[in-house]
Amino acid sequence: MATKTCRYRLVVVPDEDRWFAYCPALESQGAATWGYTRDEAVQNIRQVLRMTLESMQRHGEPIPEEPEEGPLILEESVALAQ
Repeated sequence: MATKTCRYRLVVVPDEDRWFAYCPALESQGAATWGYTRDEAVQNIRQVLRMTLESMQRHGEPIPEEPEEGPLILEESVALAQ
């Protein structure tokens, strides 16, 4: 099993007394979360992205590749069957 580095654009925005974070390329698969601070929201979306990608891999779903453009790029290394 090889390790592949996936790069995704994240959106992190303030929402009343919290921060909302999501990944547009994976939002329909559930890649959205929140935190009381911006850093907490970013930490939470890292965990959600990893779980989402691992679940997609287990279910044989294609892993989308998104352009490296955008305001914030999060890079995650995930072991993907190739």
